[in-house]
Amino acid sequence: MTKQQQNAESIPFLIEHLKDEGLVITFQNGIPEPYLEDALGKERVMGCTVEWGATLKGPGVCEFTSDPSPDKLSFRTGIFPDVSDEMFNEALRLMNKMGPVNISSNFIGDRWSKLLVNATFAGIGTVMGGTFGEVANDRKAQRIAAACVKECIDTAHAAGVEFTKVQGINISKLFYYTNFLKKRFIEYLLPFVMKKNGNIRPSMLQDLEKGKKCEVEYINGEVCRWGRKYQVPTPVNNKIVEIIKKEESGELPISRDNLDILLKKV
Repeated sequence: MTKQQQNAESIPFLIEHLKDEGLVITFQNGIPEPYLEDALGKERVMGCTVEWGATLKGPGVCEFTSDPSPDKLSFRTGIFPDVSDEMFNEALRLMNKMGPVNISSNFIGDRWSKLLVNATFAGIGTVMGGTFGEVANDRKAQRIAAACVKECIDTAHAAGVEFTKVQGINISKLFYYTNFLKKRFIEYLLPFVMKKNGNIRPSMLQDLEKGKKCEVEYINGEVCRWGRKYQVPTPVNNKIVEIIKKEESGELPISRDNLDILLKKV
C-alpha cells in the first residue's frame, strides 16, 4: 500500500519475503498492475481500487472526505486469469474484512474511471492548492477540468478501454464533448457532480505540503504515456505534470495563479 514512486524500493523487499505461491494486491492509484506484473509475474499480482476518499490527519488518524456510510466504503477488484482460484478466493476473504469488495468484469475500465477523476481533480487541485470541490467550483479550473477529462477519454478509447460508471454516472458519455456548448454544459455540471466528494484533498497536494515527492508521474503522467503510445495529444495533462514537478522542486509556489498557465493549453 505504498505509492507507485516507491515501488522500485518496495518490490525487491516484497520479493525477498514473498512465498512462491504468494500474492501482492495493489491498492495504488493509476494503473500499477503492469509494472508489478513485470517484476513479480502475472500469477502473483491482483489490483484493487478504493471507492472512497480520506485524509491522513496524523499517525493512526484518518478523516473520511467522501460519503462514510458503510455501503459506500467499498472496494473493487477484477478477474485476473493468471491468479489461481485458491489465492483469488483467499484474497477476497481478507479484503472483505475491510469493507465490501465488488468484482468487476472490466477492471481496466474501473482503473481508467478512477484515473480520470484523479488526473482531473487531484491534478488540478494540486496545481491550485485546493480540494476537489474547489476545483469543481472555480471558473478557471472548470474550463481546464473539462479539457482534462476529454483527454483522458480520448486516450482510453484509443486504447480500446471502455469506462465503467462512477457512482452510477457514465462519465465517458456525460462528460465528453465535441462542441463549445456541450463543453460549457459540462463545466456547469461539475459542482453538482462533485458535491458529495468536494472535501477530498488530493493526496498529491498533501504530499507536497509535507515536503514529500508526489505520484503525479503515475496519475497525469500515466495519461501522457498512454497518449504517446496511442498517438493522442495530451497537452493539459503534460502541463499539469510540468507544473506539479515545479511545485515539488520549489520552482513554483502552490497557487491558484498556476491555473493561468494551464488555461493556455485549453
